[in-house]
Amino acid sequence: MDPQARIQELTQRLHHLNNQYYQHDISEVSDQEFDHLLAELNQLEKAHPDLAQPNSPTQRVGGTITKQFATARHRYPMLSLGNTYSEDDLREFDERVQRGLEGAPYSYVCEQKFDGVAMSLSYENGELSQGVTRGDGTRGDVVTANVRTIRTLPLHLRPGSPPEAEVRGEVFMPNSVFNDLNQEREQNGEALLANPRNAASGALKLQDSALVAARRLRFYAYSVLTPGRHFASHSEALEAATAWGLPVSPTWQRCANLAEVLAYIHEWEQKRFTLPVNTDGIVIKVDDLRQQDQLGLTAKSPRWAIAYKYPTAAARTRLNEIIYNVGRTGAVTPVALLDPTPLAGTIVKRASVHNANQIALLDLRLGDLVFVEKGGEIIPKITGVDLAARPADAVPVRYPQECPACGTPLVRPEGEAHYRCPNERGCPPQLKARLEHYVSRKALNIDGLGAETVGRFFDLGLVATPADIYDLPQRRAELIVLERLGEKSIDNLIAGIEKSKTVPFERVLFGLGIRYVGETVAQKLAQHYRTMAAIMAASAEALAAVPEVGGVIADSMALWSQQPENQALVARLQAAGVQLEASGEPPKAASDRLAGLTFVLSGVFENYSREQLQSLIQQHGGKITGSISKKLSYLVAGENMGPAKREKAVGFKVPIISETDLLALLPAIGDEPSGATSAPEAASELDDLFS
Repeated sequence: MDPQARIQELTQRLHHLNNQYYQHDISEVSDQEFDHLLAELNQLEKAHPDLAQPNSPTQRVGGTITKQFATARHRYPMLSLGNTYSEDDLREFDERVQRGLEGAPYSYVCEQKFDGVAMSLSYENGELSQGVTRGDGTRGDVVTANVRTIRTLPLHLRPGSPPEAEVRGEVFMPNSVFNDLNQEREQNGEALLANPRNAASGALKLQDSALVAARRLRFYAYSVLTPGRHFASHSEALEAATAWGLPVSPTWQRCANLAEVLAYIHEWEQKRFTLPVNTDGIVIKVDDLRQQDQLGLTAKSPRWAIAYKYPTAAARTRLNEIIYNVGRTGAVTPVALLDPTPLAGTIVKRASVHNANQIALLDLRLGDLVFVEKGGEIIPKITGVDLAARPADAVPVRYPQECPACGTPLVRPEGEAHYRCPNERGCPPQLKARLEHYVSRKALNIDGLGAETVGRFFDLGLVATPADIYDLPQRRAELIVLERLGEKSIDNLIAGIEKSKTVPFERVLFGLGIRYVGETVAQKLAQHYRTMAAIMAASAEALAAVPEVGGVIADSMALWSQQPENQALVARLQAAGVQLEASGEPPKAASDRLAGLTFVLSGVFENYSREQLQSLIQQHGGKITGSISKKLSYLVAGENMGPAKREKAVGFKVPIISETDLLALLPAIGDEPSGATSAPEAASELDDLFS
């Protein structure tokens, strides 16, 4: 088949399958078949880059690096809404609308006020052409590459859409994704994200769209703007947006009068907590668009709309006890046990206290009546104490000095809020948590061996490390006598263990649970070093030079690699047949022009991101390092480079070159590697710049 026709066919098919899966929860084909179609399209686009479409399904996975975001002016200003917490204020708003429309009949549309990031999307001839953040309401950041990774967002609209349309909506991180992300960050010893809105906002600001794709953001449209008048009412525009394939929350409702608006507000006061995204209120809009024009705007907000904000969900209850959970990395996290109390649609029995600093700040005492809120948080947290009601016998909370699980004295690393148990080889909760992490969905994903089962095996002494899992098939006789494990379950377990030996290297590396080595870091290390042996042999300095790997992560990885217990673990996994090498051919060097040269990059560069320049250097045989020494060949300086690095380079007499100087060393596009200049010649060319 003609490549252009096949690319078009695959593009349309994959767009349809994405829409069915993400909008309607319908899987028309298996994951394997979908991946096969996507891989075929990707190969065709690489072979025929001139035929690749900007909104191709292959763009969903990201991969674009943006040094900085350009800004764009909104064609229609993104105004803010007036807020109220009072139903009396809503009645006054309704009276103003009635006066402004001079007694003409009118109706409202009520929508959930989603707690996300406002976004303006431009579609031209049905194709997504630009995504811009709200910014100051007049101008915003262009984040098109990042919004293209949102799988619920159509890259092209269905037939019937106008030639030009600006879609307003909210980008958000689902609560389930936020919980998963924070759990992973806690296990990796990273600071927790405050709430889903901040997490979504931070994701949209990432320079690498591949990282944005991993955050699994979603989008709800709530407004459509077009040149001229395409709709008579806002409700008609929402229905059209749905028909074009845009994700519109089905929670909106047309209300004939204020009484129906108030009924909607009361209905959703508790019901909103069943939604996959946080909401903090209701947006009320006059439905008729001509009446909106008649009512007009103030300098900051429309006169035809208002936001009713629900008060922060809070409760007052008694603090009975604080327990301390030990996580995979040894972090000891306090959890408050409370008298059960209704809060935000659920019965709350536990609340987060975060860390020792928070306990001291609140001066918590057992028996206190405490205030608990959800607000923008997913997990309830204690925000204060009713000091007037404090019992005379309230007992001050004392943070433990020893691990509650194994009795080892706790340590508090400098600059960290958490106390940690350093007994990583003998503390049962840490050992069990590492096993649970190893078999989890994002790591080895071993069928038949979930967190509960592997935890049970640990308690029975059958497994203590990930390597022990691969001995289980030889211990079938011991397994068969266990309760709730029949022959079929054991066969499925053994098959799952065998299948896990085909899991790609980067997921195995992530599954090892090394502190600070999350999914993205594991992927970067696997791509760079290709084998576990190479990673473990690398110095902390060399590891720190890998894109997305900083000094703290590098130190942690190097320390882990040096420990004999971990070396023995990797040897056992290797013997069991687990994938400890990256599959496929490693990228071929473009030339050896920079062979024998080492570089440090610092600052912000004009034409390329730092990661792109690092990749270019490595493609042409050069090496990246993280620190400046006498052996360094060149310091590549961008804007805002730290003065300490410059001073150190001058002290060691290391040449400082610009991005342009570096690019001058590389072969021109189209040059063959065989004609590349040797390292000494390349170095001589640069030395001439400083002579």
